[in-house]
Amino acid sequence: CFLRDSIWMACIFQHLEMSDIDNVWSNRSFEHCWQSNVRSCSLPLLIVHADKRSGSHFYVLDPTSMTGHQTSAESWGTGRAVARIPRVRGGGTHRSGQGAFGNMCRGGRMFAPTKTWRRWHRRININQRRYAMTSAIAATGVPALVMSKGHKIEEIPEVPLVVSDKVQDIKKTKEAVAVLKKLKAWSDIEKVYNSKRFRAGKGKMRNRRRIQRRGPLVIYEKDNGITRAFRNIPGVTLISVDRLNLLKIAPGGHVGRFCIWTESAFKRLDNIYGTWRKESQEKTGYNLPMHKMTTLDLSRLLKSDEIQNAIRAPKKDSRRRILKKNPLKNYRVMVRLNPYHKHAVKQARHTDLVRRRKRQALQNKKRGITTPLEPLPKGKHAIKKEKRQAKIKKTGKKPKP
Repeated sequence: CFLRDSIWMACIFQHLEMSDIDNVWSNRSFEHCWQSNVRSCSLPLLIVHADKRSGSHFYVLDPTSMTGHQTSAESWGTGRAVARIPRVRGGGTHRSGQGAFGNMCRGGRMFAPTKTWRRWHRRININQRRYAMTSAIAATGVPALVMSKGHKIEEIPEVPLVVSDKVQDIKKTKEAVAVLKKLKAWSDIEKVYNSKRFRAGKGKMRNRRRIQRRGPLVIYEKDNGITRAFRNIPGVTLISVDRLNLLKIAPGGHVGRFCIWTESAFKRLDNIYGTWRKESQEKTGYNLPMHKMTTLDLSRLLKSDEIQNAIRAPKKDSRRRILKKNPLKNYRVMVRLNPYHKHAVKQARHTDLVRRRKRQALQNKKRGITTPLEPLPKGKHAIKKEKRQAKIKKTGKKPKP
C-alpha cells in the first residue's frame, strides 16, 4: 500500500498560461506534510469508525413508554387452530382478535429495540488518526489519484491548487463562480450538476431522495465571507484548516479529493503537523511519520550493484513439466500406451451393434414386422475393397501386387 513518494507526483504540474489567473499563488515550496506516505490501506476502517463518532444515533424514541406494548393483549393458547401470538382483547371492532406485541404484527414493537446505552462511538488512536490525515492530505497533491476519483482537473494550473488569501474576502456567490471559472475548475462543478439523480433503494422514503457527486473541497484559514460565497454551489465543501476532517478530505475512505487551498491555510500545515526534524507547534510532541524506505524507486533499488551482487544468477535451464493424465479417462493417452486399445474399442462397438440388431430382429419376428432392418454402415476397408473390385471389373485387369 506504499505508493511512490507523493512529493514526486505532487510536483507534476500541468502548466498553463498564468498571466490571466491572478488568484493563483505560484513560486512556492511544498510544505513537509505533502511529502508524507500515502497509506490508503488503513483508511476505510478509520473512515467507518470516524463516521460512527459523528453519525446520528438511532434508537426507540422513548424505551420507557413500552412502544408497541400499549395495548391489552394475551395469547389464546393452544387448541383453537390459531397462532399463539398475543391477541387484543374485546370484541365489536376490527382491532379485537388481532395479533399484538410481536415484530411481525401491525402496530407491534420492532425486533430487539435499540437502546440508548448502545456503544455508539468507536475510539481511534490519536497517532493513527493523524497518520491517516497526513496521508489523505498528501494524496490530494497526486494528480493521478485525484483524477482516479473522477475529478475534472485537466485544465487547472497546478496540483495542489493554492490561491491567494483574497479569496477569503469574497462574499457573493457570483464572485465565487467567477473564481472557479478563472481557475478552470468549473468543469468539476458541471460534473456535479450532471450527476444529480434519485437514490436507489429505501433511502428515497427517508428524506434523502437525491444524490450527487462530490466537488472540490475549499480549505481556508479565516472566514471573511468565503463560506457564504461558496456554500450555495453544488458539490463544494468548505472547511477550516484548524478543523480538518478525514470524512471531508477522503470521503468513503478513498484518498485523492480535489482540494483548493488558500495561501495562509497552506502555510499552516507545517505548524499543525510539524516536520521530521521539527515538532508540531499545535500538537504536543508530534512529528510527521517517517518513511519506511529512504528510496522508494523499487526498480532502481533492484537494479543497484549492491543487490545484484548479493542475489544468485537467474536459472535459465528451466524444465517444462508435463501434466500426467489418467489413461483410463483419456483415450489418446491410452492409445499412446496401448495401440491395440483403438482396435479393441472399435471391435467392442461393432459387437454391441451386432447384438442389438439380432435383438431387434427377434423382437420384429415376434411382433410380425416383416420390414427388414437397415444394413450396417460400411467401414473404411469395405469401401476401399468395393472400389478396387469395381475398378477390376471395369478395366478387366488385376492390380499389380
